[in-house]
Amino acid sequence: MGLIDDEIESHYRQANEAERLSNEFGELEEVRTQSILSRHLPSRPAVIVDVGGAAGVYAFPLAEQGYQVHLIDPVELHLEQARSRSASSGISLASITRGDARRLGFADGGADAVLMLGPLYHLVESADRREALLEARRVLKSGGVLFAAAISRFASLIDGLSRGFLADEAFREIVKQDLLSGIHRNLSGQADYFTTAYFHRPEELAAELNDVGFEDVDTCGGEGPVWMAARLCESWNDPAQRKQLLEFLMQTENESSLLGASAHLLAVAHRG
Repeated sequence: MGLIDDEIESHYRQANEAERLSNEFGELEEVRTQSILSRHLPSRPAVIVDVGGAAGVYAFPLAEQGYQVHLIDPVELHLEQARSRSASSGISLASITRGDARRLGFADGGADAVLMLGPLYHLVESADRREALLEARRVLKSGGVLFAAAISRFASLIDGLSRGFLADEAFREIVKQDLLSGIHRNLSGQADYFTTAYFHRPEELAAELNDVGFEDVDTCGGEGPVWMAARLCESWNDPAQRKQLLEFLMQTENESSLLGASAHLLAVAHRG
């Protein structure tokens, strides 16, 4: 038995997570996440535990900047890809290990920062998410910072409308359940419809962090409301428009009336 559900692991074996952020939509997510990280991470050479870090899309740039990054992921394919990238790039991570966000093999208070930029997606039960957040808190030093990402409750509705998926009755049923309960289950066999996940409301993500003792919780919209705009690609590929767009997104990232329209939410919080 794997550390995650077979269905979820199968999705990531097929989806090529290592290349997911290579188009305009993915680049927007990546650049915005890196922007938020850069403004809140402690000074180098801080110790970062990247939980569910996949093939190291954030771990390697951070290591190159001088951080000591420990990459943990439950999918062996991702770990193989990370080891391959390390060998080909010459960038070494502090460690690359297989593990579960709910049971981290890392010492108490040993980390200056913890990244959880994926695990909360696939912990459908609130008790499991609580366990993972408590583990993140355990490994953080006093004053350490947590970055916890979630998928917005409304992401499938926006994505489905923008990409034409709502024409499929099976996808419409998925969206109905997402909006009702936040639990996303894809029984259609269509890989584009994602895999088993939990979709958060913005206030719910903040509440979950507060409930386990994190302080100063600040919830940001990752891509903001622009991620499925008709002319995103045109604007993104024009340097002047891209620069201004990123400035606008930073300016509005904490606007409560816009948070749910972002595909991803990113909460920044501290251990007291």
